[in-house]
Order: sequence, then C-alpha cells, then structure tokens
Amino acid sequence: MAAALAEKPYRLMAVVAHPDDEALGLGGTLAKYASEGVETYVVTATRGENGRYRGHRGDEYHPGPQKLAEIRESELRAAASVLGIREVTVLDYPDLGLDRANAHEAIAQIAHHLRRTRPDVVLTFPPDGAYGHPDHIAICQYATAAVAAAASPSFPDGAEPNASPHLVKKLYYLAWPQSTWDAYEEAFNSVVFTVDGVQRRAMAWPDWAVTTAIDTRDVWPTVWRAVSCHESQIDGYERLKDLQPQHHEALWGCQYFYRALSIVNGGRTRETDLFEGIRHS
Repeated sequence: MAAALAEKPYRLMAVVAHPDDEALGLGGTLAKYASEGVETYVVTATRGENGRYRGHRGDEYHPGPQKLAEIRESELRAAASVLGIREVTVLDYPDLGLDRANAHEAIAQIAHHLRRTRPDVVLTFPPDGAYGHPDHIAICQYATAAVAAAASPSFPDGAEPNASPHLVKKLYYLAWPQSTWDAYEEAFNSVVFTVDGVQRRAMAWPDWAVTTAIDTRDVWPTVWRAVSCHESQIDGYERLKDLQPQHHEALWGCQYFYRALSIVNGGRTRETDLFEGIRHS
C-alpha cells in the first residue's frame, strides 16, 4: 500500500477565466511542473468570444463571437499541448459576463472537476483579478469557494452526486510584484481595465507579501511557443517579445504566488516549490 501511494503522481490544476490566461499568466509554472512529471490540468471558464481578433473588434475583420469562441478554444488546446497539459476543460460561461453567472452552479462545476481529477495544488487569479478584470475576480471567488466545497461531504456535485470529497492541499493566487508590472507597462504603457465607467489600475503585490517564487527560466522558450499559439490575440502579445532583458527576466524568469491556503506548511520563509510540504510528506 505504501509503495502504491509513493508512486501516485503529483497533480496541479489551474482554474482561469479565458483562453490565453494559462499561457500568459501561468505558462512558466505549468510547463515547469509538467516537464517534471506532475500531472497538470486547466479549467477555463469562458471561450473568450467577446475579445479582439488580431486587434479588431466590431468591424468587418472580426469573425463574430461564435467563430471567435471556436478559434480561441482551438488555440487554447494547442497552447496546452505545448505546455504539456494533461487535460483542458472549458466551462463555456459568457466572456465578460462571468461575474453574473449562477455562483452556486459555477462553484459546483469547478468542485466536480476538483473531485474528479483530485489535484494536490490549485492556482487561480488573485482577489483583485490582477488588474480589476471582473472575469478574473469572479474566477478567483468561484475557485476559492470550490476548493472548500470539494472537500465538504455536504456539498452536492450535480454531475456525480456520489463523488467522494477531495481536500486540496494548497491553493495559490497569482501575486505579481512591481517588477512584473514594470515589464507589462514597458510593453503596453499602462494596464487599466474600465468597469462601469471607472478605471481599475493594476496594483503590484509588495515583495513581503509574496509567499512563493518559482524559477521558470528554463521553460521560457516553451512558454513563448504556447503564447504564440493564441494567434487571434498575437497582435497584442508581439510587444512582449522585444522587451529589454531585465523585463524579459521579470516576466518569464520567475513566477510569483501568494499561498492562500495550505494544510501542509506555513510561515514567512519564501517557497521555491508549490509542492513544498507535500513532497515526501
């Protein structure tokens, strides 16, 4: 029995809002752990149908929401293949409308996939959505609640009512420090999202609040290949390619997280491994 448990692979799941979040936001981390034999999974809430197409929105060059959804899902699956993702699940909630979804239903869907795949570690966006994006904020709330729901015997799982509860050992939020935002602003001038007429501006995490830093330098070429799979969005990404070396290092050399929940470790020493406290425990 002990030998069988020792052979069980570690599992990592990213719960994100849109196609391309897996590559731009978490690509380095997903590629690193996949290359080390960790089973990696991605749950994406929307198909990104209300986004731009090669820089166009609402004109004759845009294929329309339905076609763009098909294109972006195909790009997502291609990028996931490059990153070594074992499985991609698309929940098909409306792009730019995730915060208006039925919360109980969304949480139940994510909890179902947590129970089905049984990851040790879950990654998602931070509570502020990184830069105020309502879909990112919503997926943080749903994913966080789903981690609790999946562990509760009293929470129903609509797809499999008898699925056994699953306790995720660690939950992480993306926690981009000032160096990451400096790199994005070098490429895009400013990172702002307007909601209900109010500008939401990106806020960096203070260095002292970052609990975890993952060295992803070795997988940078893989991540860029995955990002490049999102051809419908590449008009915006091309500016990232020609950044100064220090900004490339900030974006692709290390990925930063806040350990929002852990049942296996704690303290203020910065981690360098998402599976700290899990490996050989």
